Formats: sequence, C-alpha cells, structure tokens
Amino acid sequence: SFPFLSLSFIPTMVLAAKQALSAKIGFSNPLSRRNPSSPLQRSPLAASFPSTTDLPKRTVLAVSKPLHLSPMRAKPPARREAYEGDKSEPQPIDDAAETKSEAAKKLKIGIYFATWWALNVVFNIYNKKVLNAYPYPWLTSTLSLAAGSLMMLISWAVGIVETPKTDFDFWKTLFPVAVAHTIGHVAATVSMSKVAVSFTHIIKSGEPAFSVLVSRFLLGETFPTSVYLSLIPIIGGCALSALTELNFNMTGFMGAMISNLAFVFRNIFSKKGMKGKSVSGMNYYACLSMLSLLILTPFAIAVEGPQMWIDGWQKALSDVGPQFVGWVAAQSVFYHLYNQVSYMSLDQISPLTFSVGNTMKRISVIVSSIIIFRTPVQPVNALGAAIAILGTFLYSQDQYLEILILMLLYHGFFACGAGKALIGQDMQCSSPMLSSLISVKTGGKSLM
Repeated sequence: SFPFLSLSFIPTMVLAAKQALSAKIGFSNPLSRRNPSSPLQRSPLAASFPSTTDLPKRTVLAVSKPLHLSPMRAKPPARREAYEGDKSEPQPIDDAAETKSEAAKKLKIGIYFATWWALNVVFNIYNKKVLNAYPYPWLTSTLSLAAGSLMMLISWAVGIVETPKTDFDFWKTLFPVAVAHTIGHVAATVSMSKVAVSFTHIIKSGEPAFSVLVSRFLLGETFPTSVYLSLIPIIGGCALSALTELNFNMTGFMGAMISNLAFVFRNIFSKKGMKGKSVSGMNYYACLSMLSLLILTPFAIAVEGPQMWIDGWQKALSDVGPQFVGWVAAQSVFYHLYNQVSYMSLDQISPLTFSVGNTMKRISVIVSSIIIFRTPVQPVNALGAAIAILGTFLYSQDQYLEILILMLLYHGFFACGAGKALIGQDMQCSSPMLSSLISVKTGGKSLM
C-alpha cells in the first residue's frame, strides 16, 4: 500500500548488504580506497548487486587479477625480446684476436717440436759415446730411468709439478705398459751398443709395419688399402738398408726389431688401459718411468751385475777421463727430458701431427749421428733409409697414400712385380695403365 516508500529503501538495503558481505569475506576494494571517485563505485552494477549466495571467490578474483598478475604479464615479452635480440644480433667475432690465438698455438707446437728433436739428438749422441766407452746397456738403461724418476720426485716434492692423483687401478693398468716400455727401452739401447745410431733408427722407422701387423693378426683390426700400401716402402727400405749396412751386427739388428715390437704393444696397452684417466702427459711418463725402473733393476743386476759395472767404470774413467761421468749424467737426463716433452706434445697436438713429427725426428737423429760420428754410408744404404722414412711418412698421412704410391710406380720407383702386387690384378707393367689408375683415384685431375 506504500509502493514509493518501499522503493526508497532499496538503495539503503543494497549498501548495507554490500558492507555486510565485505565484512564477512574479509574483502575490501583497494581501488575504492585509493580513488574514491572510481568508476567502480558509480557502476550501475551497484543497483543489482548479487546476493551472498552468488558472490563466491569469483568476485574476489575478478577484482584482484589485474592487480596481482598484470606485472607478470609484462615480463615474458621483455625476456622474449631479449632472446630474439641475441639470436638476430650476434656479437661480432674479433678476427684479430682469433688469428693471434692461432698463431700463438702454432708457435707453441713449433717450440715443442724443436725442443723434442734437439733433446733427442743430444741424448743419442751422449748415449752412443757412453756405450762406446762403457758397453753395459742394461745399466745404462737403468740409469736413464733412475735419473728421470729422481727428477720428477723432486719436482713433486717442491711443488714445481702438481702431484698426480693415482690409485691402485691406475698402477694396475700401467703395469703392462711399463713392461713393454722397459723391454723396448733396453732393446733399443742394446742395439745402439752394437751398431751405428743411424742404423738403429733406420730399423726403428719400421715400427708402423709392426703396429699394423700386430693389430691385424692379434687384435683383428682392419685397415684401408692405403695403409697396407705404405708398408711396402717401409719394409723394403729397412731391408735394403740392413743388407747394405757396412757394420751389420745381428744383435744390434734384432735389438731394434724387438724394440719396435715392444713399443707397439706399449702403445696398444696404453690406449686400452688409460682411457678416462685424468693424468697429464708429464706425470703419466713420470709414473711410467718409476714403474719401469722397478721392473728393470733386478734384471739388470742379474744380466750384468755390480762387479762388471765396477770394472767397466774404472776402465772407462782411465780411457776417457772425468768427462765420462758428465756423459753418463747427460745421457740419463736428456733421455727423460726428450720423452717427457714428447708426451707433453701429445696433450697439444693430434696423433697424426705427432707421427709426422716423430718421422722428422728420426731424420734429424740419423743425419746428425752420421755427421758427428762420421759413419760411412753407401749410396744404396742411404736410398734404403730414404725409402723407409718416406714409407713411415706416408703411413702417417693415410689420406693420399694410394695416389702417392701409384705416382712412385708411375715414375719407375718400383719394379713391375711390385706394381702387380700393389694393384692386385694381372696386368702389364706400363705407364699408361698406371696413369689411368691415378686418374681414377684423383677424379681425372693430373698430379704429374
């Protein structure tokens, strides 16, 4: 009966209901506190505010969502723009710095090689002088290992070189390597005590042939045809040099051959056993020398003995003089140093580069020993040495070996029978046939 009066109380009732609901759910509109004139307060929705049963957390989320999540929406685009900027605008590469770093690396490798070759030449000279005056290779070999072991123990003690962290497994895997190293070292020293230094190193240049044969027939490994082709000049050159050696000695020849075989097994054991071992090249060789010294000492005493050493020492001092002591010290120290540098080089260069360097090292030793000791060399003997060293160099290349061997055949470097064996087919030994084979290998490009 009082419609106007009842309608006038509606806004008051709605406001009271809103206040009661806000107090009940603990919600207050922050916009209304910060800005009293906010459109939210003047919204027409106020006239039809829902009841308490329709007000769930949906109302709270609807108001708070822009407040709490809007800053988070702005961050992903910023990160995405930065990432896209890194992809599309890479930092420029400093070519000058890169070139300088590469030049420094090449210089370091060159210093390693020069030091390695020089130390090896000096060792071989003093070692031969000692063996000429004091023909006891077992003791000489023992002193070389003892000097290196002592040098490294002192270096570890004073902190010049960091002491390696080793365990029982390390020494267990190193043991067969040390056995092979000991045999190879003694055999090479015995060889040099009987024949010229140049002849020993010519025979030792045939080590790749032993490596291939042992790996093929004992380990079952296969190699490309080019590797087998490289063995022909190695074996042929060593045979030619041995047959024409003026001062040939069977003990010296067999010592060099045994040394080759032992070092092949040393490399095989080292490759198989030392995988995953975090020991530097310098410390690895130091540990190898110490273990080899322990293995060699009792055998050296049994083969030669202290009495022979004392008698020989007195005779050497009377024949040479006090400088003989300096020779012994020099050959012992330089043996360790040149081996140490070679192992350090392996940390910096690839095995291929190391093989090439080892070949050049043999050339420097052969030439220097011939000059210093005035070793008589026949032209045929020199040709055999050159062929063997060339074969060793080709073996280390492994990429263009077949082409190079065929080029040698083309120019008449080998006989027709060798050509048939190399090519593996029944053919007449003729330049046109070889020329066509080279053309196939090179894709039609001329190499002549």
